Amino acid sequence: MPYTCADFDALCARDATAALSECCSSRTWTERLVQGRPYLNRAALLRASDEVTAALTRDDLAEALAGHPRIGERSDHASSKREQASVASADSHIRDALVAGNRLYEERFGHVYLVRAAGRSADELLSILQRRLTHDSETEWRETRAALAEINRSRLELLVTDDSVESGKEGVR
Repeated sequence: MPYTCADFDALCARDATAALSECCSSRTWTERLVQGRPYLNRAALLRASDEVTAALTRDDLAEALAGHPRIGERSDHASSKREQASVASADSHIRDALVAGNRLYEERFGHVYLVRAAGRSADELLSILQRRLTHDSETEWRETRAALAEINRSRLELLVTDDSVESGKEGVR
């Protein structure tokens, strides 16, 4: 259910945490965003999300990654289903290549391949995976963090509407 920013800011900490947990499974990310309220508008919330994601430790990133299914893997999570819709309808050779690529990626980097899947074709996701398999560990951690920031931002944009115009608030932070 989307919230206006004012409604999100007014949620009790438990409910705000639950709502944010649908976007990202890092407890540090959710706690810092809950503690940073009020945001007054979606732009301020999105900026805060980007800042918190940039500051996450590797352990925090690992916790966030644990909440994401492999690309092409069936998930009960509504956001993941929606974001990966192109993979479900892809040709079997693409799906098989993604399964094999996921396995290689996890062997190489020790975590799930994370990419913003929304709006991308299965072919594009496979191409990105193949490119990222050539990365060294540090480069890949940077790209994984950037992908998490994109996913968190995309999910927050669906969770919280930009109500600064309706409410007449400037909301500059």
